[in-house]
Amino acid sequence: MSAEAAPAPPPATPKRAAGHIRLTSHSGGSGGLPICWGAPTAAERGPVIGTTGTRAHRNVIGTHSGSYSVYRALAVAAGALSRDHRADLTNTTPTDVIGPYPQWSDPGAIVSLDPWGAMVADAFPAEFAAEYDIRPTIAVTKAHVLVPEVMDAVQRGRLQPDGRFLLPSGAALVTKAAVEPVWYLPGVAQRFGCSETDLRRTLFEETGGMYPELVTRSDLEVFLPPIGGQTIYIFGDARDLADPEVELTARVHDECNGSDVFGSDICTCRPYLTHAIEECILGAQRGGVGLVAYSRKEGRALGEVTKFLVYNARKRQVGGDTADQYFARTECVAGVQDMRFQELMPDVLHWLGIRKIHRLVSMSNMKYDAITGSGIEVGERVNIPDDLIPADARVEIDAKMAAGYFTPGIVPDADALKQVKGRGLDR
Repeated sequence: MSAEAAPAPPPATPKRAAGHIRLTSHSGGSGGLPICWGAPTAAERGPVIGTTGTRAHRNVIGTHSGSYSVYRALAVAAGALSRDHRADLTNTTPTDVIGPYPQWSDPGAIVSLDPWGAMVADAFPAEFAAEYDIRPTIAVTKAHVLVPEVMDAVQRGRLQPDGRFLLPSGAALVTKAAVEPVWYLPGVAQRFGCSETDLRRTLFEETGGMYPELVTRSDLEVFLPPIGGQTIYIFGDARDLADPEVELTARVHDECNGSDVFGSDICTCRPYLTHAIEECILGAQRGGVGLVAYSRKEGRALGEVTKFLVYNARKRQVGGDTADQYFARTECVAGVQDMRFQELMPDVLHWLGIRKIHRLVSMSNMKYDAITGSGIEVGERVNIPDDLIPADARVEIDAKMAAGYFTPGIVPDADALKQVKGRGLDR
């Protein structure tokens, strides 16, 4: 055996030096383009630049990709991603043209997303793209939606494949869009009835000081928050969404991973979502158009950990799970019954140019009030059929109806609620 020492391992690939840290304790910047929210054209409005490669060009607080911006930071720190990477947007343009619509130039109609976010390749002059790293905040593509409940509806004859909207396999043909949050802070503050100063300070403090620019850069009015966005599913021609003469069947749905993905015996979220998909397919086949707007607001925007804690509290309370204590158990754990706050929800509807929803597949009074309060007309409200409600979810649905949710039937009273008990938790 050779006495020679083993060869030394090759030196690690050096990572790019981060350079000096740029603090954000001053107002003003160098090289950033102005943003005039609500301007009639994209060029007059100005692009949203939230990339970190050329920091002097940034004209917003935060960075692109919402909650995934943290994973980007990990990739840069690990040396897997260059800090200066610039996206190649060849062949990434939308499959369907959406807008522009009058709502896009109304600074009060859309405050939580960038209406021009899917059109950056065409909306801004070429010289902008050459110098500035302008990235889309919306992407539009074609897709299939394939869920077992729709396949079952085909087998049972409730849905008929037509090759245009629905294939024999049960796959629905859709246009879908991914939307990142882009907040115009003055408009968001107005929606919630608070001052912009209070909104900025609270955002800064409740995120542990994550974005100092919120309190040091009052000149920056646009914020890219590190939260989940939305996915839009369109059944039919996207252009028909803006035509009030074309029947629109729509549902705005807040994420419920435990039910939407894995199914649940205590929750009506997935049954209502799949029911809405079926209604949207039927609406498109009648000559209308369907829409499902899916927002990442897990557990009433309280988070999944809080939601599961509430499940335990509901089951273990004296008397078991009852509808009259449904909201109280949430408030005991979270301090509030619901943090979804639908004030920002109608923005995506305005981005799509919607002025009338003929059939709203939702029982939520909060969603209905937010939609109609934003100037969109709602015709019929479609409730979830009783045979789609899991037995143990009766507690939830009765509690919601008693709290103001729409129902064409009898609203449960307090005495009736006390008699309604669930028999299990989400397993």
